[in-house]
Amino acid sequence: VQLQASGGGLVLAGDSLRLSCAASGRALSGYAMGWFRQYPGNERQFVAAISRLGTMTEYAAPVKGRFSISRDAAKNSVYLHMNSLKPEDTAVYYCAAGIVASSRSRELDEYAYWGQGTQVTVSS
Repeated sequence: VQLQASGGGLVLAGDSLRLSCAASGRALSGYAMGWFRQYPGNERQFVAAISRLGTMTEYAAPVKGRFSISRDAAKNSVYLHMNSLKPEDTAVYYCAAGIVASSRSRELDEYAYWGQGTQVTVSS
């Protein structure tokens, strides 16, 4: 599975962005999907995850209520809708696909496939 993340950019605090993750090579319907972010000099951190069929989601505490993950099987894509963005959301965002033990996962090592990352910068 090849993943291509896009949609990042420079926005003001309070603005919204939608990140997209398009897949090629295989249908994403066979995989749980996740979004992670990475601050400079730090490890990637869990942001959001969605189950294979899209029926279950999970969010990291800092983004819960502001971010929403969704998937579109017809477009073989996953999205991260980010609202009320804050400067601390500034990071490189990565999408990932994996066959996880539970329906969705916060654990990096459960995801076998990763996109290249897209930069999100939120200015105050």
